Amino acid sequence: MRINQEIPNLTVETDQGEITLHDWIGDGWAILFSHPKDFTPVCTTEFGAVAQMADEWAKRGTKVMGISVDSAEDHKRWKADIEKYGGAAPEFPIIADDDLTVAKAFDMLPQDYVLPDGRTPADSATVRVVFIIGPDKTLKLSMSYPMTVGRNFSEVLRALDALQISARENVAMPANWEHGDDIIVPVAVNDDEAREKFGTIETVLPYLRKAKLPM
Repeated sequence: MRINQEIPNLTVETDQGEITLHDWIGDGWAILFSHPKDFTPVCTTEFGAVAQMADEWAKRGTKVMGISVDSAEDHKRWKADIEKYGGAAPEFPIIADDDLTVAKAFDMLPQDYVLPDGRTPADSATVRVVFIIGPDKTLKLSMSYPMTVGRNFSEVLRALDALQISARENVAMPANWEHGDDIIVPVAVNDDEAREKFGTIETVLPYLRKAKLPM
């Protein structure tokens, strides 16, 4: 999957029943996040973090869904461990991608993946990706992680905020941007237009101008 590519409109089996991706996304934003296998330590901490942030996803009109190569029944049992660890019920669905249909369609697999009977997480080690998808059903951002490094979902939330504000306000964000920080005025917007929209602008370099978003 590449940025601005429309995601496949797959119908998938989850622990909450059958879901068609485009219908599920609807008119809002969505995050799909995958992991190699249920009942594994790093992934349990990650899914616990996502469950803890349920209110933050809802504030941003964003749905979340997990993906795993395990069965829907495994997902249901695993959710008890997730809740025990994270202290919050994981109410989002998890796709049962036991035949790798989703992993292949979204190009999530390592070059040398295998899916043997009695597989271990190492057999599909890099099926650990975050996809942020816009209301137009196209991919806006993706992040890939190895098995040993837990994802920072505060960064996923920050990136989601940046994407939503950028789309709404036609601006860009500098490195390490956080809510309330200056934004970058696009090069295509001239100084007069920028001042009309933002008020004061700061010209750091001829091609780099910063401003505050209107409250």
